[in-house]
Amino acid sequence: MNVVISGYYGFHNVGDEAILYAIIQALRAHDPHVQVTVLSNDPSFTERTYGVRAVNRWRINDIIQALRESDGLISGGGSLLQDQTGWRSIPYYTGIMQLAKWLGKPVMVYAQGMGPVNKKQNQWLMKWTLNQVDRITVRDEPSARLLHTLGVKRSIAVVPDPVMGLKPPTSPTTWWNEQSFTRPVIAVSVRDWPRGRDFKRKIAAALDRSVQAGYHVVFIPMHGRHDDETSRRVLQMMTEHAVVAPHDASIEEKMAIIQSAHLLVGMRLHALIFAAVAHTPFIALSYDPKIDAFAEQANQPVFAHVERDDWDGEALFSYIQQCMHEREERKETMARAVALLQQHAQQTAAQALALFRNKN
Repeated sequence: MNVVISGYYGFHNVGDEAILYAIIQALRAHDPHVQVTVLSNDPSFTERTYGVRAVNRWRINDIIQALRESDGLISGGGSLLQDQTGWRSIPYYTGIMQLAKWLGKPVMVYAQGMGPVNKKQNQWLMKWTLNQVDRITVRDEPSARLLHTLGVKRSIAVVPDPVMGLKPPTSPTTWWNEQSFTRPVIAVSVRDWPRGRDFKRKIAAALDRSVQAGYHVVFIPMHGRHDDETSRRVLQMMTEHAVVAPHDASIEEKMAIIQSAHLLVGMRLHALIFAAVAHTPFIALSYDPKIDAFAEQANQPVFAHVERDDWDGEALFSYIQQCMHEREERKETMARAVALLQQHAQQTAAQALALFRNKN
């Protein structure tokens, strides 16, 4: 079987790369002989990293040829169908789905997070396209409700994020061991967000107080150089010592760092998911409904929304202290909450393979 996967791949965002890695692993677990072709922004990196075939996501002739040779298209996962971060996402990803249908190929929407969708033309485009696909799975209830509101009539199943199916690493990284940490570690995942209300200074103030209280602080850049720059801007706002983990570390290495930490303070969704897989308690700082939705699934707190003024660094530090004191209890609570998600995460791949077999 030959499967084409479309998503935000080849941009060196660890969260999206983890999704791709998890989907490929799950497909191969159910069919060791499956052939995978990925539409990638960096085909050579994708081929080298995952042992798959990859074609340039912008070359229409290559995409058409890959789809012609395939048994079906997987669109997902991640937050592909939204117009919050740019105008091209919805036209691009729905266009790939429409192209596959035009070529007579079955299409599965795979564990996507939907929205926000603000523009009327994008709402119509999503409704029109998704009413033609063969199967829709989303990663949370708010996504399912949004699609129903837009007028999508197809059956919609809520499934775990694919990354929940990954197994946590078994040992710390070489980089971690080289740090010789002697005190509890707080891992921090930050990203830039233009509408945030001075949130970087608030985080810096909370982390300064955390170091003064006896904790180490480690920044985890989830989106390569982008998050590395944001992490270092926050670090420059601090007066106490902290370190930034390598921005080009692998998926497994970043998972291992988060697993080795005592607590994660995170903005990036897949930093939170890495924490959940590793049973590392987390405090979410939200900029998007997807953060709130996953925190609820994992039974972990959303402390604040970065666009609001109703929090400060001292309040965040106090909550960090509370979570550290309640760490074992919170760890057990999260483990219970995510157990079913971890068990069911790989079943979505089996559904995709069954769909493609039945349609061919």
